[in-house]
Amino acid sequence: MSTANPLGTPSPRPTAALLYAGLLLVLIAATVLPAKSLLDQRAEIEALTDTLRLLDAHSMAVARRDASEAKASESAFLEGPTVTVAGAALLQRLGEVVARHGGSTSSSQVDVLGPRANDGQVRVTTNFEAAQPALQPILYDLEAGMPCLFIDELVVDGSAPSSASAGKLRVTLTVSGQWQGPQ
Repeated sequence: MSTANPLGTPSPRPTAALLYAGLLLVLIAATVLPAKSLLDQRAEIEALTDTLRLLDAHSMAVARRDASEAKASESAFLEGPTVTVAGAALLQRLGEVVARHGGSTSSSQVDVLGPRANDGQVRVTTNFEAAQPALQPILYDLEAGMPCLFIDELVVDGSAPSSASAGKLRVTLTVSGQWQGPQ
């Protein structure tokens, strides 16, 4: 009796099956490796984009600092003929910084009659909305520039009830500066 296949076809060789499995693995690897490479490149591009954003923000801050150093007439004190004018200038600067970083001011209040007003201190309290990444540059711009300003109080609320302000922080900020007096 013969050991041939009952259908009359020869039995497949084990090397052909191994060759087929090897070819199949090579094709799978040729498909998966480029896809993985693309995902790695995408992650690297995102990381480089974040680094570029940080460098741009830093270079803008350096440019502003260089511009402020170039102006020798800038004083560390709030300027104005009266304390009210100095308070208005502080309020204007605060509004400009918030607007420059994409925020929107909803209300503000100047305090020139507070307990330290006799010493020349002017305080401004403002409420504004800004995106979360913009909060740090806003605070930096206020404290790093001239005149010297100090952040007295910072209250941040991240839960926005309306969909129009989704993703934005509601911030209450009190900033103070020193008025030197009329010059």
